[in-house]
Amino acid sequence: MEERAVSRCSWAGSDPLYLSYHDREWGVPVHDDRLLFEFLTLEGAQAGLSWITILRKREGYRRAFDGFDPEQVARFSPERLLQLMGDPSIVRNRLKIESTVGNARALLSLREEFGSFDAYLWRFVDGAPIQNAWPGTGEIPASTPLSDLLSRDLKRRGFRFVGSTICYAFMQAVGMVNDHAVDCFRWKELR
Repeated sequence: MEERAVSRCSWAGSDPLYLSYHDREWGVPVHDDRLLFEFLTLEGAQAGLSWITILRKREGYRRAFDGFDPEQVARFSPERLLQLMGDPSIVRNRLKIESTVGNARALLSLREEFGSFDAYLWRFVDGAPIQNAWPGTGEIPASTPLSDLLSRDLKRRGFRFVGSTICYAFMQAVGMVNDHAVDCFRWKELR
């Protein structure tokens, strides 16, 4: 019997790492603070680079940033930051590395106010993913008024590398928004 091709979002391409990310993670609602912090960090690290570059360095990021434990990362010393600048398993951009530590500290402050990073974030979508119905990935916006709002609020709270485009990519990645194209098999699965 002939196997039918699976329809996916066009951005998934053919790289096995990209396909796995698309098929298993992208758009799946995330409610774990560590994983949310990881995605926020990786989306910020991606600024100016391709997402596949970041996916290939993901394990390096997990090692370098102690499994994205915000309590640990918030305590990184200037010496640790200097050490990270020499780590080829991550993007060695001083501002991006420093922002990860600063964002961990800001995340801990959010936890004091909201109980969790998860509770803070998901209130922007009333606790449930926004279900879009884009005919193709070409119609999906790079940012929205909601990502503008999230970006402004995160910046006000001390986060960096959280522009509106980064915030929208983050919202898509962690399932706050279902932006799989309607002809993608994941669109229906995540509705």
